[in-house]
Amino acid sequence: MLDLRDLECLLALTRHRHFARAASDCGLSQPAFSMRIRQLEERLGIQIVKRGNRFQGLTAEGETVVAHARAILDRVRTLEEEVRAAKGEVTGALMVGTIPTSSAYAAFAANRLRARFPGIRPRIETTNSLAIQQGVDDGRFDAGLTYSEGASTDLLRVERLYDERYILFAPEHLASPGAGTVTWAEAAEMPLILLEPEMQNRRILDHVFESVGSHPAIVAETSGFIAAIAMAREGMGATVLPQVLVDSLGTLGGAVLLPIIEPEVSKPVALVTPRRSRGIPVVEALRSIVAPTEQ
Repeated sequence: MLDLRDLECLLALTRHRHFARAASDCGLSQPAFSMRIRQLEERLGIQIVKRGNRFQGLTAEGETVVAHARAILDRVRTLEEEVRAAKGEVTGALMVGTIPTSSAYAAFAANRLRARFPGIRPRIETTNSLAIQQGVDDGRFDAGLTYSEGASTDLLRVERLYDERYILFAPEHLASPGAGTVTWAEAAEMPLILLEPEMQNRRILDHVFESVGSHPAIVAETSGFIAAIAMAREGMGATVLPQVLVDSLGTLGGAVLLPIIEPEVSKPVALVTPRRSRGIPVVEALRSIVAPTEQ
């Protein structure tokens, strides 16, 4: 009979694509980890991993085994959590991947989740939209918060949560507190601190600036908003923040917050989860908290 631990090791290898990192993730030495992969191959009578000095991918048979391994371990986890849920205990870890612009929303959701289901332990990881979709598909994440545009509805359940809107956060020497609003063209006249180019939020903003015929001067780039806010407060430049993050921060002295208009831009953000006939209880608990509308 197959050992579930061997299947867990195989999935770790597909996530990390590196034997040493996968072994560490599984709490095993690399020789012990490699032995488990070899034993699984011998048990099934096929070659799963392409051999070489480094991980070179999976064979065609290996891809089939991985697909079954994900389904098997998913069912085992669902069984374990449903048994606990039947006893009135919704417990366990919940891995959530979120784009930077939704990190505040993810924090709000985690807080409400813990208040209602104290046995759930949320873990939030901020990354880009592509990594979220891949992570939900390969089991690294139980759920993700990302833009619904571009999310694969063939592989993922995509449920719209809210529309992301944008606020200019600027030091007072760049923007007047009495202005009320600012246009995208006016924002482009300021030195800007934006997310890195590989982030989808940055691509959205670049497209908006291009649509109004503006070419902003980017003075700094970051992978998250904390550094951008700190630099803006120090006077380096202005930054563009999602409304949901601004709402979470409350009063921010030493800077001006202005809604950006002409055009008014909004982008739908969604909860993405694996398509399953039966949902894992911790994921269903999250869904009950955020109460999305499926698209």
